[in-house]
Amino acid sequence: MTADNDNSSQSQGLYVWQADNLLAATATLESRWHSAPTAPTKTDANVTSKRITTDTRTIKAGDIFLALSGDNFDGHDYIDVAAEKGAIAAIVSRPITTSIANKIPQLIVNDTRLALGQLAAFRRQQHQDLTVIAITGSSGKTTCKEMLGSIFGRLAPTLITRGNLNNDLGVPMMLLELSDHHRYAILELGANHIGEIAYTTEIVRPDVACILNIGTAHLGEFGSRDGICQTKAEIYHALSDTQFAIVPDKDDYANQLRRIAEKYTSQVIGFGNTDVSASHLDVEPERSEFKLHVGGQVQDINLPLAGEHNVNNALAAAACAHALKIDIADIVIGLENSRPAKGRLNSQLLGMHRLIDDTYNANPHSVRAAAKVLAAQTGTQVMVLGDIAELGEAAISEHQSLGRTIAAAGINVLLCVGEYAKYSVAGADEIGGISAHAFDDKSSLLQYLQPYLQEQQAQPCTVLFKGSRSMEMETLIDALIKE
Repeated sequence: MTADNDNSSQSQGLYVWQADNLLAATATLESRWHSAPTAPTKTDANVTSKRITTDTRTIKAGDIFLALSGDNFDGHDYIDVAAEKGAIAAIVSRPITTSIANKIPQLIVNDTRLALGQLAAFRRQQHQDLTVIAITGSSGKTTCKEMLGSIFGRLAPTLITRGNLNNDLGVPMMLLELSDHHRYAILELGANHIGEIAYTTEIVRPDVACILNIGTAHLGEFGSRDGICQTKAEIYHALSDTQFAIVPDKDDYANQLRRIAEKYTSQVIGFGNTDVSASHLDVEPERSEFKLHVGGQVQDINLPLAGEHNVNNALAAAACAHALKIDIADIVIGLENSRPAKGRLNSQLLGMHRLIDDTYNANPHSVRAAAKVLAAQTGTQVMVLGDIAELGEAAISEHQSLGRTIAAAGINVLLCVGEYAKYSVAGADEIGGISAHAFDDKSSLLQYLQPYLQEQQAQPCTVLFKGSRSMEMETLIDALIKE
């Protein structure tokens, strides 16, 4: 590497991985360097890199390649590709002895998945002046994360979870992107099994740990909301008395969460009713105005996001910022400058009709929130709902319950698609006062929706699209716009 490159890397504040700190970070996994027998000298001593990557598609010269293995793939099969693309070392669970792989040193560990976590935890430990905010919850994580990014990003360099890198692989991948310039990290922690948040929390060691809500997302995995509560509360387990737990006051599980948090820290901040709250709430179709109450101070705020649930997300973000002694004026500026993430209540016009894209993902909690947003809109209100995944044995009853909620909200039309569509329609019909239809697939739904919108020329419609990620409901919006 040239001196110029070295200087630019230092100016970017990138961490330097070398043979010794790689060994130190993975010591509990019995790590050891394996040098090719054909190498003239012990080449592992020359390992110096600014980046560890798990994907050969994005690998760059000078990177270290970490070979992950899953049910349907094995990164060890790509060591040659990594070496040919310029990887200077590989982290593996078994030595790869092909002629190409033999050209680069290999760090052998017991388990490369755990190595990824330990490398990230080591990187976090090297950055003592970093303040980490970790958030979890059944819904709202992405929006709250973006709000926090808007608050902290204008105050100092801030690392923010990208996309949905919030699981036991994604969280450590994000932490490995830390530079020495970062002063804050906003990390989203998701879970689809018990123990996952405990694992990622140990890696990120949050200074502020926030739970947004306890809903019914991944109900099939956890068996009950009690199980979800216990799993989400794992985010508090790594806290000490110098750190903060943020608790949702208005949640059904608020008391349980507060009791769990108090086992680990005396610094518990509630949002919704107690320490951080909202009054004089005016929820408009595309924004919300309210008075923000933070630790005895009050300030007017105009939030550029629709829905009461987003007011709640804003209160959670404000509580996290308040814990770190951020001034209320800075909190308000950050929140007023936040924007919805793609597929999170994004609005656009189609002729005289308004289409609301809320397709990023769905669970029962977020569908109910979306129904409230739609009910506040003008014109004929149409909800286009795809199946909600990962509900296990509760799938039928949850979809029926959603149908009842949507009808009770006063929405005019409900169009459902998927395996459970008929159950949502049945629930809606129980309440009545709504035109509800089930479709087997998206193309038949589209054949109904397109002429329906064309016929509604006298009365503009607001159409909200929602469904689990697997349903890819955004394709319906694309098809309507194309038409």
